[in-house]
Amino acid sequence: MIDIECLWECNDGLGETPIWNPDEASIYWADHVGPAIDLSGPRRPALRRLHPASGERNVWSMPEQVGSFAFRAGGGLMGGANSGFCEIDLARGRYETKVPVEPDQPHNRLNDGKADRRGRYWCGSMNSQLSDPSAHLYRLDPDWTCRRVAEDFSFVCSNGIAFDPDDTRMYFGDNIGAMIYVFDFDIDEGRIFNRRPFFSLEDRRPAIVDGATVDEEGFYWFALNLGGKILRLDPTGRLDREIEMPIPSPTCVTFGGDNYETMFVTSQQAFVSPEQLQRHPQPGSLLAIHGLGVRGLPEPRFGG
Repeated sequence: MIDIECLWECNDGLGETPIWNPDEASIYWADHVGPAIDLSGPRRPALRRLHPASGERNVWSMPEQVGSFAFRAGGGLMGGANSGFCEIDLARGRYETKVPVEPDQPHNRLNDGKADRRGRYWCGSMNSQLSDPSAHLYRLDPDWTCRRVAEDFSFVCSNGIAFDPDDTRMYFGDNIGAMIYVFDFDIDEGRIFNRRPFFSLEDRRPAIVDGATVDEEGFYWFALNLGGKILRLDPTGRLDREIEMPIPSPTCVTFGGDNYETMFVTSQQAFVSPEQLQRHPQPGSLLAIHGLGVRGLPEPRFGG
């Protein structure tokens, strides 16, 4: 039986990118814009950490929006942020932009991203005004070399990046275009190609595809933001399961916990109406789904 638990009613303005750290038995995630309800001052982007067993909580303010991040093989974090790819050292309070991305596009920033099993980080940009299809996909190698990939493909906002367990596919969600695509993926060469439609969300508008993950069976899970659900698709693109959430705007999913059997779900308060807040009083919380009967996979680390 599925059980949905609220772990932290943290009032995230836009929670994203949950990643389980097995060394610490903790879940990390980003709040892109800071608490939507904050009487103490202006919103500040942040990274959060929760140790579920003890309930210990940590919050680190960020100097800019961190759209996504990965743990680094040598310690610390690598983030995809407003200014580009950056190094984040939470222990020492250090933050440094290493590779600027799209500096000629003042309204663009990096958004969703994931590391592959060779230590590369794949990240898409987005147009912050959600109007211009000027965003692209990038690959950051462990030596901090950055390359634009899929040169013929542009979009408004990147989301839903995930790699299948066999390292032969990369999934990508175009949330404004209401389409999830799948690329063939050559992990040896670090190349994606043969982009094709995988699952359309046209009939679910205004709901959008948001952050995603893949389980050990190769099924693709994603948050249906503004639709209040988590969806699971089989490798052919067939809808396998829908989970109704107690919040209207889940934003991203990942597996963690013992044997990667728990699904962690971030959410947002931004864009949630007062009427929705009355019906669903916990948007912007971190939630956990227990009893799914499937297991996820550890997230790879950036090799740099």
